[in-house]
Amino acid sequence: MAKTILPVIILRGAVLFPHCELRLEIKNEIDKKIINESEKFNDNHILIVNLLNPVEENIEDKNLSKIATIGRIKMNMNINDSTKRVIIEGLNRVNVIEYLNIEEKESVLLAEIESTTKFVIKQNDEVALIRKLQKELEEFVNKAPYISNSILSQILEENSISKITDLIANFIPVIFDRKLQYLFAINPYKRVIMILEDIKAEEEIIKLENKIEENLKKHLDDSQKEFILREKIRIIKEELGDISVKDSDIEELRVKIDKLKCNDKIKDKLNSELKKYELLNPNSPELNLVRNYIEWLVELPWNVFTKEEVDLNKVRDALDESHYGLDKVKTRIIEFLAVKQTSSYMKSPIICLVGPPGVGKTTLGISIAKSINRKFTKISVGGINDEAEIRGHRRTYIGANPGRIITAMKRVKSSNPVILIDEIDKMSRDYKGDPASALLEALDKEQNKYFSDNYIEEEYDLSNVLFVLTANELYKIPEPLRDRLEIIELSGYTEYEKLDIAKKHLIKREIKEHNLKKCKVVIEDEAVLTIIRSYTKEAGVRELERLIATIIRKIITENVIEKKSEKEYIITSKNIEKYLGKKKYFDSEKSKESEVGVSIGLAYTGYGGTILPIEVNYFDGKGDLVLTGSLGEVMKESAKIALSYIKSNFEFFNIEKDLIKNSDIHIHVPEGAIPKDGPSAGIALTTALISAFKNKKIKKDTALTGEITLRGTILPIGGLKEKAMGAHRNNIKNVIVPKENERDLDEIPKEIIKDLNFIFVSNYKEVYEYFFKK
Repeated sequence: MAKTILPVIILRGAVLFPHCELRLEIKNEIDKKIINESEKFNDNHILIVNLLNPVEENIEDKNLSKIATIGRIKMNMNINDSTKRVIIEGLNRVNVIEYLNIEEKESVLLAEIESTTKFVIKQNDEVALIRKLQKELEEFVNKAPYISNSILSQILEENSISKITDLIANFIPVIFDRKLQYLFAINPYKRVIMILEDIKAEEEIIKLENKIEENLKKHLDDSQKEFILREKIRIIKEELGDISVKDSDIEELRVKIDKLKCNDKIKDKLNSELKKYELLNPNSPELNLVRNYIEWLVELPWNVFTKEEVDLNKVRDALDESHYGLDKVKTRIIEFLAVKQTSSYMKSPIICLVGPPGVGKTTLGISIAKSINRKFTKISVGGINDEAEIRGHRRTYIGANPGRIITAMKRVKSSNPVILIDEIDKMSRDYKGDPASALLEALDKEQNKYFSDNYIEEEYDLSNVLFVLTANELYKIPEPLRDRLEIIELSGYTEYEKLDIAKKHLIKREIKEHNLKKCKVVIEDEAVLTIIRSYTKEAGVRELERLIATIIRKIITENVIEKKSEKEYIITSKNIEKYLGKKKYFDSEKSKESEVGVSIGLAYTGYGGTILPIEVNYFDGKGDLVLTGSLGEVMKESAKIALSYIKSNFEFFNIEKDLIKNSDIHIHVPEGAIPKDGPSAGIALTTALISAFKNKKIKKDTALTGEITLRGTILPIGGLKEKAMGAHRNNIKNVIVPKENERDLDEIPKEIIKDLNFIFVSNYKEVYEYFFKK
């Protein structure tokens, strides 16, 4: 064919092969114009060109194929005013020499074309290729349900390999890019090879699909068979009036098991137990045992997680709003959440809050859960002595149940809650076992992913649980358990911290809880401080809250009974006794006057820090030592060490040897009903003894704390923060502290440090010089 020019129709996503037909619905006005010009000027001939990238918007020379198909318009009809339907028959491939008018968007696109290369195949080779194609296609059509067998009748009548390959290429289900490769393959032998490759590939896909279908059908057949049989049994029972509550219960349990997000092992266990339950006689004593076990497994949260709060600033604000201070535990929670965002393998920490009653340990657990958007539940283990309370009982026992941890997981219905285990220092052990040891498996980060309850009998993952434990005294927690915990010690609040808590939280909460709307209540700061100093003796704020509630109740009662018209009550330090009665504590009055033989020690009790007056008297005797005031063994030993140190250094202290030798010495610590123990009263005992022997008064604005050795060395003590707070509360101005405790000053609140003068000593002779030589 000589060079010629034809109008062009551009196809997107479809290919017209020679000897095949293409149906088009044309709405574009330019394309309609091209069809009309083809009929008038080109004897219905038109060039079908493919856009190489179907999603390309711009029509450019480089985006149009260089091999195209000449088509002849077989039918041209108007469906409606806007749409024209056209059937085009492919004639043969041609090479595109050049596209004309391509830059003129509104004009008809033309192409200059020429014939493609002609390939000659030997007759015998052509016959062999045709037979091969016919055989392969026939087998393929029989295997592929989506291929019409009409193609077979078409190719059986043909004897041109070129025409046959084009017909088959039009039928094979391949992607658009592969269709273009068929169009661009001018050599028919190359098209034969491509067809055979695609047929083999499709046969493999069909084979795989059939295998999947067969497996699926088998699975569905088994499920349908089971469903049909169960339905028949149910209908028969309904007809006989024999259907029971147990039958409907079994169906409900089966639905719950199917919906459960647990692993296959648990599902197999549940289905096995359900079959056992189904076969049991309704009067069997084992029926309820099996039913309860299934219900426990179904009700447990398997892989049910709540979404955590990811904004760490919001978490910090929520914790600050609910609790004053406690920076260490707040920082630890923030660190955990920060690391969790970068690592999905991060295990939840096991935090243990240790501190005196009332400082907010329990409520902090609730605040942590609320701030990070986790569910919360509490387990109280104070006083339990049976390890089955933690691990559960074996199913063989009558009345068996899971332990408290699994019970808490069922109650909270989440796989990542915050669980507060309260009062772990108050667990006891006896012949029933050691519950503290039973907690080890649940709290060990390396083991709790595989926690096993005796009742459940299957492993349960506790690694996503955030455990928060509380205790009042650290030394009472067993060592193996303590080793698995992150200990965060919470000290008591200072007076001003308590004042701040009362103003921001306690007073507002009590007024709201008592629904006091008719009148206004104002409790002045001095009145709150009076309550703290003279009516409470605690490290926390529980008693303070109770006393504030007492004031509110008195006001409400006064309004209701006496029908007073006051709308405003102002509580001051002067009228506080009207609501709370006489003062109970007079700590600040203990150190008004200096006396001979009386020193002021510092003590750390379960209620925080306090002062500890130590009194010494001596009288004629044989050198006996009398100790009173409910002193513990350690404190008694400290008194003996102090006396021995003085005896061995009597010349330095300028004390008569015979006075010590011929006198009985009586040491008493007031408030004798309260037990007292610990080594930190050593230097206070020594100072009181020297004061008595020398008949010299001791400064009552100075308190002492520190352990003394037989050589006079002063050893460090614990609880300096609490002791400093106790000294401050009792108007002490100077505190003598072991030199090695200087590093603990940063833990003491600034408002305490500015009012106290700390004197650091390493040997008792420095203390002696301070009291008796200045």
